[in-house]
Amino acid sequence: MLSFVITLQAQIKGTNIIVRVSPDHADWTYKTGETARLTATVLKSGCPLTGVRIDYEAGPVMYPDVKKTDVTLSNGQLAWKATMKQPGFYQLKVTAHVDDKDYEGLCTVGFSPERIQPTTTCPDDFDSFWQGALREARYTSLEPTRRLLPERCTEKVNVYEVSFQNNSWGSRIYGVLCIPTKPGRYPALLRVPGAGVRPYTGDIWTAEQGAITLEIGVHGIPVTLPQGVYDDLAKGALNGYWEANLDNRDKMPYKRIFTGAIRAIDYIATLPEWNGEQLGVAGSSQGGMLSLVCAALDKRVTFIGVVHDALCDHTASLHGVACGWPHYFYGEKNPDPKKVKVSAYYDGVNFARRVTCKGWYSFGFNDVVVPPTSSYGTYNVITAPKQLSVYPETGHFWYQEQWDEWENWILQQMKLRP
Repeated sequence: MLSFVITLQAQIKGTNIIVRVSPDHADWTYKTGETARLTATVLKSGCPLTGVRIDYEAGPVMYPDVKKTDVTLSNGQLAWKATMKQPGFYQLKVTAHVDDKDYEGLCTVGFSPERIQPTTTCPDDFDSFWQGALREARYTSLEPTRRLLPERCTEKVNVYEVSFQNNSWGSRIYGVLCIPTKPGRYPALLRVPGAGVRPYTGDIWTAEQGAITLEIGVHGIPVTLPQGVYDDLAKGALNGYWEANLDNRDKMPYKRIFTGAIRAIDYIATLPEWNGEQLGVAGSSQGGMLSLVCAALDKRVTFIGVVHDALCDHTASLHGVACGWPHYFYGEKNPDPKKVKVSAYYDGVNFARRVTCKGWYSFGFNDVVVPPTSSYGTYNVITAPKQLSVYPETGHFWYQEQWDEWENWILQQMKLRP
């Protein structure tokens, strides 16, 4: 007789207490001067919870002008009215205290967001600076390496860890390259990373649809090491890399990161399997910014897919408006003038102004990392063919439908979907 022992492990998903904050417009947008009526409801098992204690704050994103604590909701609901005279975003955040635990709900509504304009100015030598940076980087030959990763290969795709030189001898970019096994010439997609440091597995799924994909890291280290290596780097040598040397445009880490993304395009262009036609760049957060950089600096890029783009409109907070991550000058009354000046060379807005290829853009209104003010302002300056897909309730994360739409659009640009 055979005996089978089946171990079932229940998954923990969500919470029984939910703070739902909703507007009275389905698209979460209003005209300036209109009144938005917001309703916050504390739910337990899907039903309003009466007598609950809450704290709330409300006002322009990142600049709340109303804060209340220890308010009791007799019927489990809070009604709130909001308006703005100038284009921008208004946010209501509610924190409920139930059984010694805190539960947060958020709603961010836009007022004439299509009229938001960024504050950053563009240096007169912006183009010459970046042209010079790329010219200097390309003095160093790519000297590429390639190592097969047999455990990741599939019947349809060969997977490799690759590297190539960036802006000086020995300074390398590492990534995971996926190439269809069937002989032919294919469109290409460069996946650029969000902030931080981590390993990468490569975009095997897209490659199986009939494309070359290259997913890169940007810190000059292999991307297939044990997780612990990246954890140590994040806490040590790479901790806060995004703000290092902000007072020196030539030593700022993003100079190397930006040129590295362009060298990745140089590398793709050397592949005999690339069809020489479609070449896209896609990423979210820091990767959204890098997508703008690639499109602005390299006209071989034919499309970009940008999601909640970080590093945009750094100086907005100097005008009392929500700025993009990493919020360089937020809360500063007297910022270093050198840092303010240098930040313009690394502002996504100035790259967005130079985008000429088609693009798909998406973000959420509830994003507290990359506020919609900076994303919308950046989108508004783009004059190239563009498509905006807003998922208002999302924060600095994706809904599955948003991801699917992004992927489908990318495949269409590579002529792999009708």
